[in-house]
Amino acid sequence: MDSVGIIPARYGSTRFPGKPLTLISGKPLLAHVIEGARQAQSLKEILVATDDTRIAKVAEAAGVRAIMTDPDLPSGTDRTWAALETAGLVQVDVVVNIQGDEPLIEGAPLDALVAAFRNRSQIEMATLGREFDLSTSEGLEAMMSNTTAKIVVTHEDRALYFSRFPIPFSRLQPALAGAAAHKDSVQKSVLKHVGIYAFRPAFLKRFCSAPPCGLEFFEGLEQLRALYLGASIHVVRTRHESWGVDTPDDVEKIEKMLLTQRAGNSYGSV
Repeated sequence: MDSVGIIPARYGSTRFPGKPLTLISGKPLLAHVIEGARQAQSLKEILVATDDTRIAKVAEAAGVRAIMTDPDLPSGTDRTWAALETAGLVQVDVVVNIQGDEPLIEGAPLDALVAAFRNRSQIEMATLGREFDLSTSEGLEAMMSNTTAKIVVTHEDRALYFSRFPIPFSRLQPALAGAAAHKDSVQKSVLKHVGIYAFRPAFLKRFCSAPPCGLEFFEGLEQLRALYLGASIHVVRTRHESWGVDTPDDVEKIEKMLLTQRAGNSYGSV
């Protein structure tokens, strides 16, 4: 299957300007993301979609092609489509949108996203979901937290809905909802969303051409636009956790986690 990975990397982050250039363990954040993405076996090429020549130079130094995109594009998804089109790669089977602020990304979950499209012609988009550990207070808190995006899935792991609210709603108390009698059914029905996406190019074009929908506006989750458009989204179950750099305060935490990863304790895997 012919597939490429695109890393959107914008200089003008509202909360953290210049984030892709921030040094983490002596290396730009973007360079860590590129190294992790290059572990994927299924991606024939990795591109960086950026609006800044300094970021482009980091990408090229790391051995990948940089595509310059309009700084006024509204999202990383729009930047991904613009780069795919500019690079003349719209005929590939799958494009993976790799978050440019996750230095702990590894190849296995990216390969799993690409594999989700194999022999599934009806699938237009894929993303990752991680089971909640309902045996711990942290897992129960994440399930109930409005800051954690959740996915409700079918028995075939197709996305039914994404929400920041604790869904599906339970009339049981949280502690009871996590009890053994209910834990299996909950883990089959709802997952924590890990925000890495893969698209068929034709649907990515359609997605980026459509205006935001009401559901997307209320929840603040752009993947709801895909469901609103009628997309079939396959959810790949993964043990990979999303560890992003959102503010300068996250740098020290990520540096410690990189040391753990290099010691052989992977944060990824399928």
